[in-house]
Formats: sequence, C-alpha cells, structure tokens
Amino acid sequence: MARLSARDRAGLPDKAFAYIDTTGQRRLPIHDEAHVRSALGRFDQVRFESDEARDLARERLLTACKKHGIMPVGFVTSQLRTGRRAPVLPTGAVTFLLTDMEGSTALLAELEDSYAGLLRDVRAVIAAAVGSNGGLPVDVHGDESFAVFEHPAGAVAAAIAVQLELAARTWPSTSPVRVRAGVHSGRPTFTDGGYVGLSVHTVARICSVAHGGQVLVSGQTKAAAEMLGPWSAGLTLTGLGPTRLVGIPKDVDLYQVGAPGLLSEFPALRLR
Repeated sequence: MARLSARDRAGLPDKAFAYIDTTGQRRLPIHDEAHVRSALGRFDQVRFESDEARDLARERLLTACKKHGIMPVGFVTSQLRTGRRAPVLPTGAVTFLLTDMEGSTALLAELEDSYAGLLRDVRAVIAAAVGSNGGLPVDVHGDESFAVFEHPAGAVAAAIAVQLELAARTWPSTSPVRVRAGVHSGRPTFTDGGYVGLSVHTVARICSVAHGGQVLVSGQTKAAAEMLGPWSAGLTLTGLGPTRLVGIPKDVDLYQVGAPGLLSEFPALRLR
C-alpha cells in the first residue's frame, strides 16, 4: 500500500477516514481499495476513545468495504467476539438461517454515509429475532447474516419475525428495506473455522433465489420440524417444487412460508 503524504492526507475529506477522534486526528483512511484493506488489518491496533467511537468506525469501514466490493471475511465475526467469550455453537443436526438484503447497492448509492446506520439497524433486527427464537449468530458479511438453530421451527420463526419487523419500520430510504431469507437443515461438520459441508452451501443457494420479503425453507427443514410437532397457528408452507440450485448436486424441494403480515406474492425464483 502506498503511504499517504501529509499533503495528500490533508486533501482528503473527513468521510475518507473511518475514525476521527475528539481532537480532530483522522485515522484509518478508507478512500480507496488498498487503504480499506489496510484499515481492516490495522483496526484492532487503534485505541478508540469509547465503544461508541469504535462502533461508528467499524460501520464506516464496512460501508467502504461494500463500496469497493471487498468481502471482509472473518472481520465482523472477530469484532463481535472481541472482549467476550464466543458462544458454543451446536453440532449434529442443526438448522441454518441466512438472510441477505435486497437492493443493498442501490440503498448504499442513495443513502451514502447514512447507509451504515441503516445496516446497523437491520443487523440489530436480525440479531434480536435470532436470539429470541433460540438461535445463535455464526457470521456476518456485509449485509448477509448467518445464524444456527438447534430446532428448525425456531429458525423459521426468526425469519418471519425479521420480515415483519423490517416491514413495520420507517426507513430513511425511498426504496423498501427487505431481506431474502433461506432456511435449511442438515448435519454439517464443525471445525475451528466454523461450519463446513453441503448444508452450508445449500442454505446460501436457497437464500440467493429468494426475493426481498420472502422466506424459503427446504424440504429437509419442513420434515425435521414436523417430526417435532405441528407448525404454529397461521403458518403455511406452499410447495414450489423440486428446484435445481447452482452447485448443489440434487434438486431441493422448496417451500414458501406464509404467515399473517408476510408478503405472499413474488415473481418466479431468481434462478440463474
């Protein structure tokens, strides 16, 4: 990375830095791809004046990652776990929930610096829904959130809660703020680096074919949940048939979740 000269640094606007302390000192330049990558590596070396300052700097850095097409693999997870013991994630038969914001690039272009606050609020909604339905966060990448549940019905309930809460809020954008949600059950392998296995790839593909506001579950999740008891009152599953997902060797039976307050009409699945 080319070092900034004092003259070049002085010529940058304040928004080109992730952190500005109360004395006006500007740190962690994020005006181009090389400096964003450098800021990711140096973030934990900075002494922030408060937790709030650290959180704001982190959001600015993640917004810059989005702008420059950088996936901060592992960065958000390490930040979430800083200063506290990481939760023990379940093994064996588990159910995954993956959410992804629809139209995030357009929202970023519209909101610019305000996008970080919106993204923070969306993440908070997802985290609350996951926690209140028995799930645990696994990872966060940009506008994607990945969570795990021991009970499949909890994952579906969390996905519904996310959609309802996002729809009920007033957002600062002209476009609606919606997420795609995919739910899938399996027996992944758990390693030091997290979950690995076909079930992880499958939930990612399920989420990718959904639309904003839509919740899709696999046949495996439907079967696993129904073995444990009936669905909650008012919840319906509409079969969409066997679906070929990119990179998945066998077709996956997909179902659209219906519940009071959820959107019900969507275009055809986003198959590639």
